[in-house]
Amino acid sequence: MESQLELNQERLRLVEKIKNAIPDTISAELKVGEAAYADGALSTKHKRLVALGVALGRGCTNCILGQTMRAFEAGATVDEVLDTLGVAVAIGGTMGMAESLRVIRLLEEMGRL
Repeated sequence: MESQLELNQERLRLVEKIKNAIPDTISAELKVGEAAYADGALSTKHKRLVALGVALGRGCTNCILGQTMRAFEAGATVDEVLDTLGVAVAIGGTMGMAESLRVIRLLEEMGRL
């Protein structure tokens, strides 16, 4: 079984590499993210939870891990993350459930479930 925490650490390592490889492009992308996730009509926390739902629907492992961690950094609770999983399952059926299991595994590894 693959460790979600290890996958996330590898994701972070590779992000640093791509920042160094194509700094202008990544810098521009990060600025878009800063604007998109800034508090507005929705809080940063809620935007990260929305992004997690989208990532679950798209089946993007790196996005699922990153958005879960970012949601926690923005103040999301385990219950809020679990509610987001519930919506992903409702919309995506078994595929939503399958992708949500990655978050469940991550929560277990973090000792939060």
